[in-house]
Amino acid sequence: MSLQYSTTLRNNQLSEIETTIGTAPHMIIYTGSAPANCAATATGTTLVDITLPSDWMNAPSSGSVTKNGTWTGTASGTGTAGYYRVYDSGITTCGIQGTVTATGGGGDMTLDNTSIASGQQVTISTYTISAGNS
Repeated sequence: MSLQYSTTLRNNQLSEIETTIGTAPHMIIYTGSAPANCAATATGTTLVDITLPSDWMNAPSSGSVTKNGTWTGTASGTGTAGYYRVYDSGITTCGIQGTVTATGGGGDMTLDNTSIASGQQVTISTYTISAGNS
């Protein structure tokens, strides 16, 4: 039998994401494949570094949490988005990493266009994290 968690427990787990990573973190989108885990050194070319709002996640509900505020930045590199990382405000500790694909591509985060050009405005319109069993 697989583990089953209450909605309250899943919501509490999700609240810890913002608590642990902290306020005003950075979401950096890179080219290439994601490293084996968050502790591994980032690979690929940095395409865009988005400074997220101080309160960057809404309150969890029904075992999911969504982005809060505007997530936008200007690209500093050119290439195809392959993965992203969310770092603390000092960009020293990676708290989350995931794949990036075009909408409908099944990535952990989807963009309407994964081809990014230097100087381009990049906006993350939606972002959701779901806890297990939600």
